[in-house]
Amino acid sequence: MPALMIQGCGSDVGKSVLVAGLCRVFANRGLRVRPFKPQNMSNNAAVTAPDADGRSGEIGRAQALQAVACRTAPTVDMNPVLLKPQSDTGAQLVVRGRVEGVWQAANYQDRKAGLLDVVLESFRRLEAEADLVIVEGAGSPAETNLRAGDIANMGFARAADVPVALVGDIDRGHVIAALVGAHAVLDPDDRAMIKGFLINKFRGDPTLFDNGRAEIARRTGWADLGMAPWLVDARALPAEDAVALDRTTAGQAGRRVRIAVPMVSRIANFDDFDPLRREPGVDFAFVPPGRALPGDADLIILPGTKATLADLAFLRAQGWDVDIAAHVRRGGRVLGVCGGYQMLGCRISDPDGAEGAPGSAAGLGLLNVATVMAGDKVLRQVEGRLATSGARVQGYEIHIGVTDGPDTARPFAHIAGRPHGAVSADGRISGAYVHGLFDQGEARAAILDELGAASDGEDQHDRVDQALDRIAAVLEAHLDIAALAKIAGLN
Repeated sequence: MPALMIQGCGSDVGKSVLVAGLCRVFANRGLRVRPFKPQNMSNNAAVTAPDADGRSGEIGRAQALQAVACRTAPTVDMNPVLLKPQSDTGAQLVVRGRVEGVWQAANYQDRKAGLLDVVLESFRRLEAEADLVIVEGAGSPAETNLRAGDIANMGFARAADVPVALVGDIDRGHVIAALVGAHAVLDPDDRAMIKGFLINKFRGDPTLFDNGRAEIARRTGWADLGMAPWLVDARALPAEDAVALDRTTAGQAGRRVRIAVPMVSRIANFDDFDPLRREPGVDFAFVPPGRALPGDADLIILPGTKATLADLAFLRAQGWDVDIAAHVRRGGRVLGVCGGYQMLGCRISDPDGAEGAPGSAAGLGLLNVATVMAGDKVLRQVEGRLATSGARVQGYEIHIGVTDGPDTARPFAHIAGRPHGAVSADGRISGAYVHGLFDQGEARAAILDELGAASDGEDQHDRVDQALDRIAAVLEAHLDIAALAKIAGLN
Protein backbone atom coordinates (compact mmCIF):
# COMPACT_ATOMS: atom_id res chain seq x y z
CA MET A 1 0.00 0.00 0.00
CA PRO A 2 1.44 3.45 -0.91
CA ALA A 3 3.05 5.28 2.02
CA LEU A 4 5.73 7.92 2.58
CA MET A 5 7.50 8.94 5.78
CA ILE A 6 8.77 12.47 6.41
CA GLN A 7 11.66 12.48 8.88
CA GLY A 8 13.78 15.47 9.89
CA CYS A 9 17.30 16.38 10.88
CA GLY A 10 15.95 17.63 14.20
CA SER A 11 12.90 18.83 16.07
CA ASP A 12 11.06 21.92 14.79
CA VAL A 13 12.35 21.59 11.22
CA GLY A 14 8.77 21.84 9.93
CA LYS A 15 7.82 18.17 9.57
CA SER A 16 4.28 18.64 10.88
CA VAL A 17 3.48 21.48 8.50
CA LEU A 18 5.05 19.70 5.52
CA VAL A 19 3.03 16.56 6.25
CA ALA A 20 -0.15 18.64 6.57
CA GLY A 21 0.61 20.41 3.30
CA LEU A 22 1.36 17.17 1.47
CA CYS A 23 -1.81 15.60 2.87
CA ARG A 24 -3.79 18.46 1.33
CA VAL A 25 -1.81 18.22 -1.96
CA PHE A 26 -2.77 14.58 -2.46
CA ALA A 27 -6.28 15.00 -1.05
CA ASN A 28 -6.83 17.73 -3.65
CA ARG A 29 -6.01 15.10 -6.27
CA GLY A 30 -8.93 12.99 -5.11
CA LEU A 31 -6.95 10.46 -3.07
CA ARG A 32 -8.04 9.08 0.29
CA VAL A 33 -5.09 10.24 2.41
CA ARG A 34 -4.43 9.52 6.09
CA PRO A 35 -1.78 11.03 8.41
CA PHE A 36 0.17 8.92 10.87
CA LYS A 37 2.71 9.57 13.60
CA PRO A 38 3.84 6.46 15.49
CA GLN A 39 4.97 8.30 18.61
CA ASN A 40 4.45 11.90 19.59
CA MET A 41 5.48 13.96 22.59
CA SER A 42 3.27 16.98 23.19
CA ASN A 43 0.94 18.52 25.73
CA ASN A 44 -1.09 19.96 22.86
CA ALA A 45 -3.66 17.23 22.31
CA ALA A 46 -6.94 16.94 20.43
CA VAL A 47 -10.00 14.82 21.15
CA THR A 48 -11.23 12.40 18.48
CA ALA A 49 -14.84 11.74 17.63
CA PRO A 50 -16.43 8.78 19.49
CA ASP A 51 -15.62 5.37 18.02
CA ALA A 52 -18.09 2.51 17.47
CA ASP A 53 -18.11 1.89 21.22
CA GLY A 54 -18.88 5.56 21.93
CA ARG A 55 -15.40 6.29 23.31
CA SER A 56 -13.36 9.34 22.38
CA GLY A 57 -9.58 9.40 22.62
CA GLU A 58 -6.75 11.90 22.48
CA ILE A 59 -4.01 12.33 19.90
CA GLY A 60 -1.36 14.92 19.13
CA ARG A 61 -2.76 18.24 17.89
CA ALA A 62 -0.62 18.04 14.76
CA GLN A 63 -2.23 14.77 13.67
CA ALA A 64 -5.69 16.27 14.17
CA LEU A 65 -4.62 19.17 11.92
CA GLN A 66 -3.27 16.71 9.36
CA ALA A 67 -6.60 14.89 9.41
CA VAL A 68 -8.27 18.22 8.57
CA ALA A 69 -5.80 18.54 5.70
CA CYS A 70 -6.93 15.11 4.49
CA ARG A 71 -10.58 16.18 4.88
CA THR A 72 -11.25 13.30 7.23
CA ALA A 73 -12.10 12.92 10.91
CA PRO A 74 -9.19 12.32 13.33
CA THR A 75 -8.91 8.86 14.89
CA VAL A 76 -6.72 7.37 17.60
CA ASP A 77 -4.91 5.24 15.02
CA MET A 78 -3.35 8.38 13.54
CA ASN A 79 -1.17 8.76 16.66
CA PRO A 80 -1.20 5.50 18.62
CA VAL A 81 1.49 6.52 21.15
CA LEU A 82 1.37 9.96 22.78
CA LEU A 83 3.64 11.11 25.61
CA LYS A 84 2.44 14.12 27.62
CA PRO A 85 5.26 15.50 29.83
CA GLN A 86 4.29 16.07 33.46
CA SER A 87 7.79 16.73 34.80
CA ASP A 88 11.35 16.97 33.53
CA THR A 89 11.71 13.18 33.75
CA GLY A 90 8.18 11.76 33.60
CA ALA A 91 5.30 11.73 31.13
CA GLN A 92 1.78 10.44 30.93
CA LEU A 93 1.60 7.62 28.39
CA VAL A 94 -1.44 7.58 26.10
CA VAL A 95 -1.90 4.48 23.93
CA ARG A 96 -4.57 4.54 21.23
CA GLY A 97 -6.16 7.54 22.86
CA ARG A 98 -6.39 6.23 26.44
CA VAL A 99 -4.11 6.86 29.43
CA GLU A 100 -1.88 3.89 30.32
CA GLY A 101 -0.14 5.51 33.29
CA VAL A 102 2.89 7.70 34.00
CA TRP A 103 6.28 6.52 32.83
CA GLN A 104 9.69 7.84 33.76
CA ALA A 105 11.94 8.66 30.80
CA ALA A 106 14.54 6.01 31.60
CA ASN A 107 11.92 3.28 31.93
CA TYR A 108 10.18 4.30 28.73
CA GLN A 109 13.39 4.01 26.71
CA ASP A 110 13.67 0.41 27.90
CA ARG A 111 10.02 -0.48 27.24
CA LYS A 112 9.06 1.48 24.11
CA ALA A 113 10.00 -1.37 21.76
CA GLY A 114 7.09 -3.31 23.24
CA LEU A 115 4.75 -0.73 21.71
CA LEU A 116 5.86 -1.45 18.15
CA ASP A 117 3.11 -4.02 17.61
CA VAL A 118 0.50 -1.44 18.69
CA VAL A 119 1.99 1.10 16.30
CA LEU A 120 2.06 -1.31 13.36
CA GLU A 121 -1.52 -2.45 13.99
CA SER A 122 -2.76 1.14 13.85
CA PHE A 123 -0.73 1.82 10.72
CA ARG A 124 -2.16 -1.26 8.97
CA ARG A 125 -5.68 -0.12 9.79
CA LEU A 126 -5.05 3.24 8.17
CA GLU A 127 -3.47 1.55 5.16
CA ALA A 128 -6.62 -0.54 4.68
CA GLU A 129 -8.84 2.54 4.38
CA ALA A 130 -6.54 4.84 2.40
CA ASP A 131 -4.91 5.30 -0.99
CA LEU A 132 -1.90 6.90 0.68
CA VAL A 133 -0.58 7.21 4.24
CA ILE A 134 1.84 10.06 5.00
CA VAL A 135 3.88 9.38 8.12
CA GLU A 136 5.63 11.95 10.32
CA GLY A 137 8.75 11.05 12.25
CA ALA A 138 9.79 12.51 15.60
CA GLY A 139 13.01 14.33 16.37
CA SER A 140 15.78 12.97 14.15
CA PRO A 141 16.89 9.50 13.01
CA ALA A 142 20.46 10.75 13.39
CA GLU A 143 20.05 10.61 17.19
CA THR A 144 21.65 7.19 17.06
CA ASN A 145 21.82 6.93 20.85
CA LEU A 146 18.03 6.47 20.75
CA ARG A 147 18.02 3.92 17.92
CA ALA A 148 17.65 0.79 20.07
CA GLY A 149 13.97 0.00 20.36
CA ASP A 150 13.02 3.00 18.23
CA ILE A 151 9.38 3.18 17.11
CA ALA A 152 9.31 6.82 15.96
CA ASN A 153 11.74 6.95 13.04
CA MET A 154 13.81 4.23 11.40
CA GLY A 155 12.56 1.53 13.73
CA PHE A 156 9.08 2.09 12.39
CA ALA A 157 10.17 2.75 8.78
CA ARG A 158 11.98 -0.56 8.55
CA ALA A 159 9.32 -2.56 10.39
CA ALA A 160 6.57 -1.21 8.12
CA ASP A 161 8.81 -0.95 5.02
CA VAL A 162 7.94 2.71 4.43
CA PRO A 163 10.36 4.84 2.33
CA VAL A 164 11.65 8.06 3.86
CA ALA A 165 12.24 11.65 2.71
CA LEU A 166 14.59 13.51 5.07
CA VAL A 167 14.01 17.21 5.80
CA GLY A 168 16.68 19.78 6.56
CA ASP A 169 15.88 23.25 7.96
CA ILE A 170 17.96 25.88 6.19
CA ASP A 171 16.63 28.70 8.37
CA ARG A 172 18.60 27.46 11.38
CA GLY A 173 21.74 27.07 9.27
CA HIS A 174 24.27 24.23 8.71
CA VAL A 175 21.73 22.36 6.58
CA ILE A 176 24.42 20.74 4.42
CA ALA A 177 26.15 19.43 7.54
CA ALA A 178 22.84 18.25 8.99
CA LEU A 179 21.83 16.19 5.97
CA VAL A 180 25.30 14.92 5.05
CA GLY A 181 25.99 14.25 8.74
CA ALA A 182 22.82 12.18 9.03
CA HIS A 183 23.98 10.15 6.03
CA ALA A 184 27.32 9.59 7.72
CA VAL A 185 26.07 8.40 11.11
CA LEU A 186 23.09 6.28 10.06
CA ASP A 187 23.37 2.51 9.99
CA PRO A 188 23.60 1.35 6.34
CA ASP A 189 20.23 -0.41 6.51
CA ASP A 190 18.61 2.69 8.00
CA ARG A 191 20.31 4.91 5.43
CA ALA A 192 18.91 2.75 2.64
CA MET A 193 15.36 3.70 3.68
CA ILE A 194 15.99 7.35 2.73
CA LYS A 195 15.10 7.93 -0.92
CA GLY A 196 15.55 11.69 -1.07
CA PHE A 197 15.87 14.96 0.84
CA LEU A 198 13.86 18.17 1.18
CA ILE A 199 15.07 21.61 2.18
CA ASN A 200 12.60 23.61 4.26
CA LYS A 201 12.15 27.26 5.34
CA PHE A 202 14.24 28.96 2.64
CA ARG A 203 14.08 32.76 2.43
CA GLY A 204 15.19 34.72 -0.61
CA ASP A 205 16.32 33.74 -4.12
CA PRO A 206 16.25 29.90 -4.29
CA THR A 207 18.85 29.80 -7.06
CA LEU A 208 21.43 30.96 -4.52
CA PHE A 209 21.33 27.50 -2.96
CA ASP A 210 21.47 25.46 -6.16
CA ASN A 211 25.10 24.56 -5.54
CA GLY A 212 24.32 23.58 -1.95
CA ARG A 213 21.58 21.21 -3.04
CA ALA A 214 23.87 19.68 -5.64
CA GLU A 215 26.55 19.20 -2.97
CA ILE A 216 24.10 17.37 -0.68
CA ALA A 217 22.98 15.11 -3.53
CA ARG A 218 26.59 14.37 -4.49
CA ARG A 219 27.68 13.51 -0.96
CA THR A 220 24.64 11.40 -0.05
CA GLY A 221 23.41 9.96 -3.33
CA TRP A 222 19.88 10.92 -2.28
CA ALA A 223 17.45 12.49 -4.74
CA ASP A 224 16.83 16.23 -4.43
CA LEU A 225 13.06 16.46 -3.88
CA GLY A 226 12.86 20.24 -3.80
CA MET A 227 13.12 23.23 -1.50
CA ALA A 228 10.12 24.77 0.26
CA PRO A 229 10.19 28.50 0.94
CA TRP A 230 9.30 30.05 4.28
CA LEU A 231 5.61 29.24 4.57
CA VAL A 232 3.97 32.43 5.80
CA ASP A 233 0.59 30.72 6.01
CA ALA A 234 1.92 28.28 8.61
CA ARG A 235 1.26 31.06 11.13
CA ALA A 236 -2.45 30.36 10.73
CA LEU A 237 -2.00 26.72 11.77
CA PRO A 238 -1.97 25.51 15.39
CA ALA A 239 1.56 24.94 16.66
CA GLU A 240 2.28 21.65 18.39
CA ASP A 241 5.41 22.44 20.39
CA ALA A 242 5.56 25.06 23.14
CA VAL A 243 8.94 26.12 21.71
CA ALA A 244 6.86 28.14 19.23
CA LEU A 245 5.69 30.35 22.10
CA ASP A 246 9.23 31.63 22.58
CA ARG A 247 8.78 33.44 19.27
CA THR A 248 5.26 34.76 19.89
CA THR A 249 5.36 36.50 23.25
CA ALA A 250 5.23 40.09 22.06
CA GLY A 251 1.95 41.97 21.90
CA GLN A 252 0.96 43.91 18.83
CA ALA A 253 1.05 47.66 19.34
CA GLY A 254 -1.86 49.91 18.54
CA ARG A 255 -4.62 47.42 19.42
CA ARG A 256 -7.52 48.39 21.67
CA VAL A 257 -8.08 45.49 24.07
CA ARG A 258 -5.14 43.90 25.85
CA ILE A 259 -5.22 40.18 26.72
CA ALA A 260 -2.35 38.42 28.51
CA VAL A 261 -1.69 34.71 29.10
CA PRO A 262 1.06 33.64 31.54
CA MET A 263 3.25 30.87 30.12
CA VAL A 264 3.13 28.31 32.92
CA SER A 265 5.77 25.60 32.76
CA ARG A 266 3.48 22.78 31.55
CA ILE A 267 1.18 24.88 29.38
CA ALA A 268 -1.15 22.71 27.29
CA ASN A 269 -3.38 23.33 24.29
CA PHE A 270 -2.03 26.85 23.87
CA ASP A 271 -3.44 26.94 20.34
CA ASP A 272 -6.72 27.79 22.11
CA PHE A 273 -5.58 31.40 21.77
CA ASP A 274 -4.63 31.46 18.08
CA PRO A 275 -7.93 33.12 17.10
CA LEU A 276 -7.37 35.92 19.64
CA ARG A 277 -3.87 36.56 18.36
CA ARG A 278 -5.29 37.28 14.92
CA GLU A 279 -8.07 39.61 15.98
CA PRO A 280 -7.59 43.18 14.71
CA GLY A 281 -9.07 44.63 17.91
CA VAL A 282 -6.84 42.68 20.32
CA ASP A 283 -3.32 43.23 21.65
CA PHE A 284 -2.49 39.66 22.68
CA ALA A 285 0.66 38.47 24.46
CA PHE A 286 1.99 35.31 26.06
CA VAL A 287 3.93 36.47 29.12
CA PRO A 288 7.09 34.40 29.66
CA PRO A 289 8.54 33.46 33.06
CA GLY A 290 10.50 36.26 34.67
CA ARG A 291 8.16 39.01 33.49
CA ALA A 292 5.26 40.62 35.31
CA LEU A 293 1.76 40.40 33.92
CA PRO A 294 0.89 43.74 32.29
CA GLY A 295 -0.80 46.17 34.62
CA ASP A 296 -3.02 47.56 31.87
CA ALA A 297 -4.45 44.22 30.72
CA ASP A 298 -8.21 44.06 30.18
CA LEU A 299 -8.31 40.27 30.47
CA ILE A 300 -5.89 37.72 31.93
CA ILE A 301 -6.45 34.14 30.80
CA LEU A 302 -5.02 31.26 32.80
CA PRO A 303 -4.36 28.47 30.27
CA GLY A 304 -4.60 24.73 30.41
CA THR A 305 -1.75 22.80 31.96
CA LYS A 306 -0.64 19.18 32.17
CA ALA A 307 0.20 19.52 35.88
CA THR A 308 -2.20 21.87 37.67
CA LEU A 309 -0.74 21.75 41.19
CA ALA A 310 2.83 22.04 39.93
CA ASP A 311 1.96 24.96 37.67
CA LEU A 312 -0.03 26.67 40.44
CA ALA A 313 3.20 26.61 42.48
CA PHE A 314 5.11 27.82 39.40
CA LEU A 315 2.63 30.68 38.94
CA ARG A 316 3.15 31.77 42.55
CA ALA A 317 6.93 31.48 42.23
CA GLN A 318 6.77 33.97 39.35
CA GLY A 319 4.73 36.39 41.43
CA TRP A 320 1.88 36.16 38.97
CA ASP A 321 -0.62 35.51 41.76
CA VAL A 322 0.19 38.99 43.10
CA ASP A 323 -0.18 40.47 39.60
CA ILE A 324 -3.55 38.75 39.15
CA ALA A 325 -4.81 39.97 42.54
CA ALA A 326 -3.81 43.54 41.66
CA HIS A 327 -5.47 43.18 38.25
CA VAL A 328 -8.72 42.10 39.91
CA ARG A 329 -8.58 45.01 42.40
CA ARG A 330 -8.33 47.39 39.44
CA GLY A 331 -11.51 45.91 37.99
CA GLY A 332 -9.88 43.59 35.45
CA ARG A 333 -11.35 40.34 34.23
CA VAL A 334 -9.89 36.83 34.56
CA LEU A 335 -10.81 33.70 32.61
CA GLY A 336 -9.52 30.23 33.43
CA VAL A 337 -9.49 27.44 30.85
CA CYS A 338 -9.27 23.82 32.04
CA GLY A 339 -6.33 23.73 34.48
CA GLY A 340 -6.54 27.51 34.68
CA TYR A 341 -10.17 27.15 35.77
CA GLN A 342 -9.08 24.76 38.53
CA MET A 343 -6.44 27.26 39.73
CA LEU A 344 -9.05 30.02 40.11
CA GLY A 345 -10.87 28.02 42.78
CA CYS A 346 -10.36 27.86 46.54
CA ARG A 347 -8.62 24.48 46.64
CA ILE A 348 -7.16 21.75 44.40
CA SER A 349 -6.73 18.24 45.77
CA ASP A 350 -4.95 15.33 44.08
CA PRO A 351 -5.27 12.53 46.67
CA ASP A 352 -4.20 9.72 44.34
CA GLY A 353 -1.39 11.53 42.50
CA ALA A 354 -3.20 11.65 39.15
CA GLU A 355 -0.89 14.44 37.91
CA GLY A 356 2.20 13.83 40.01
CA ALA A 357 2.84 13.39 43.71
CA PRO A 358 -0.34 13.26 45.82
CA GLY A 359 -1.10 16.58 47.45
CA SER A 360 -3.38 19.53 47.95
CA ALA A 361 -3.02 23.30 47.76
CA ALA A 362 -5.06 26.45 48.13
CA GLY A 363 -6.10 27.91 44.81
CA LEU A 364 -6.18 31.60 43.94
CA GLY A 365 -9.55 31.94 45.62
CA LEU A 366 -11.13 34.02 42.87
CA LEU A 367 -13.96 31.54 42.28
CA ASN A 368 -15.88 29.83 45.06
CA VAL A 369 -15.27 26.33 43.73
CA ALA A 370 -12.96 23.44 44.58
CA THR A 371 -11.46 20.69 42.43
CA VAL A 372 -10.65 17.08 43.25
CA MET A 373 -8.44 15.19 40.79
CA ALA A 374 -10.43 11.98 40.67
CA GLY A 375 -12.21 9.69 38.24
CA ASP A 376 -11.44 8.88 34.63
CA LYS A 377 -10.03 11.47 32.27
CA VAL A 378 -12.82 13.36 30.52
CA LEU A 379 -12.43 13.19 26.73
CA ARG A 380 -15.30 14.55 24.67
CA GLN A 381 -16.22 16.96 21.94
CA VAL A 382 -18.78 19.50 23.14
CA GLU A 383 -21.09 22.18 21.86
CA GLY A 384 -23.54 24.53 23.48
CA ARG A 385 -24.20 28.22 24.23
CA LEU A 386 -22.51 30.87 26.37
CA ALA A 387 -24.70 31.62 29.38
CA THR A 388 -24.64 35.42 29.11
CA SER A 389 -25.01 35.97 25.37
CA GLY A 390 -26.37 32.69 24.07
CA ALA A 391 -23.59 32.64 21.47
CA ARG A 392 -22.79 29.23 20.01
CA VAL A 393 -19.65 27.55 21.33
CA GLN A 394 -18.01 24.36 20.09
CA GLY A 395 -14.87 22.66 21.33
CA TYR A 396 -13.64 19.75 23.42
CA GLU A 397 -12.84 18.73 26.98
CA ILE A 398 -9.68 16.90 27.97
CA HIS A 399 -9.05 16.91 31.71
CA ILE A 400 -8.88 15.03 34.99
CA GLY A 401 -10.81 16.44 37.91
CA VAL A 402 -14.27 17.37 39.14
CA THR A 403 -14.97 21.00 40.01
CA ASP A 404 -17.91 22.04 42.16
CA GLY A 405 -18.99 24.83 44.48
CA PRO A 406 -21.43 27.75 44.91
CA ASP A 407 -20.18 29.69 41.88
CA THR A 408 -21.17 26.86 39.54
CA ALA A 409 -24.75 28.07 40.16
CA ARG A 410 -23.76 30.85 37.74
CA PRO A 411 -22.55 28.75 34.77
CA PHE A 412 -20.19 30.07 32.14
CA ALA A 413 -22.00 28.10 29.45
CA HIS A 414 -24.65 25.50 28.83
CA ILE A 415 -23.14 22.41 27.19
CA ALA A 416 -25.54 19.78 25.84
CA GLY A 417 -28.27 21.50 27.83
CA ARG A 418 -26.41 21.28 31.16
CA PRO A 419 -24.65 24.06 33.13
CA HIS A 420 -20.89 24.19 32.67
CA GLY A 421 -18.17 26.18 34.40
CA ALA A 422 -18.55 28.98 36.92
CA VAL A 423 -18.77 32.77 37.14
CA SER A 424 -18.14 35.01 40.16
CA ALA A 425 -20.92 37.10 41.68
CA ASP A 426 -19.61 40.29 40.05
CA GLY A 427 -19.27 38.55 36.67
CA ARG A 428 -15.59 39.44 36.23
CA ILE A 429 -14.04 36.02 37.05
CA SER A 430 -15.03 32.95 35.07
CA GLY A 431 -13.82 29.48 34.28
CA ALA A 432 -14.65 26.55 32.02
CA TYR A 433 -13.17 23.25 30.84
CA VAL A 434 -13.86 23.92 27.14
CA HIS A 435 -10.85 24.04 24.82
CA GLY A 436 -11.36 25.69 21.44
CA LEU A 437 -13.53 28.27 23.18
CA PHE A 438 -12.49 31.03 20.79
CA ASP A 439 -12.59 29.03 17.56
CA GLN A 440 -16.21 29.81 16.73
CA GLY A 441 -16.54 33.37 15.48
CA GLU A 442 -19.88 33.82 17.23
CA ALA A 443 -18.59 32.93 20.71
CA ARG A 444 -15.36 34.89 20.27
CA ALA A 445 -17.27 37.98 19.14
CA ALA A 446 -19.52 37.77 22.19
CA ILE A 447 -16.56 37.48 24.60
CA LEU A 448 -14.70 40.36 22.96
CA ASP A 449 -17.83 42.47 22.94
CA GLU A 450 -17.90 42.31 26.74
CA LEU A 451 -14.38 43.78 26.68
CA GLY A 452 -15.35 46.51 24.24
CA ALA A 453 -13.67 45.07 21.14
CA ALA A 454 -15.14 44.15 17.78
CA SER A 455 -14.30 40.75 16.23
CA ASP A 456 -13.66 39.76 12.64
CA GLY A 457 -16.19 36.97 13.26
CA GLU A 458 -14.22 34.41 11.26
CA ASP A 459 -14.34 30.76 12.32
CA GLN A 460 -10.90 29.34 13.04
CA HIS A 461 -11.68 26.17 11.08
CA ASP A 462 -12.27 28.21 7.91
CA ARG A 463 -9.07 30.18 8.45
CA VAL A 464 -7.04 26.99 8.90
CA ASP A 465 -8.64 25.27 5.91
CA GLN A 466 -7.84 28.19 3.62
CA ALA A 467 -4.25 28.29 4.90
CA LEU A 468 -3.84 24.58 4.15
CA ASP A 469 -4.92 25.15 0.56
CA ARG A 470 -2.42 27.98 0.16
CA ILE A 471 0.39 25.89 1.68
CA ALA A 472 -0.49 23.00 -0.64
CA ALA A 473 -0.25 25.35 -3.64
CA VAL A 474 3.22 26.50 -2.55
CA LEU A 475 4.43 22.92 -2.09
CA GLU A 476 3.05 21.98 -5.52
CA ALA A 477 5.17 24.76 -7.00
CA HIS A 478 8.43 24.08 -5.13
CA LEU A 479 8.62 20.35 -4.40
CA ASP A 480 8.93 17.46 -6.82
CA ILE A 481 5.48 16.04 -6.10
CA ALA A 482 5.76 13.49 -8.91
CA ALA A 483 8.97 12.12 -7.40
CA LEU A 484 7.42 12.00 -3.93
CA ALA A 485 4.42 10.12 -5.34
CA LYS A 486 6.71 7.63 -7.06
CA ILE A 487 8.73 7.05 -3.89
CA ALA A 488 5.47 6.45 -2.01
CA GLY A 489 4.48 3.84 -4.59
CA LEU A 490 1.64 5.75 -6.22
CA ASN A 491 3.00 5.26 -9.75
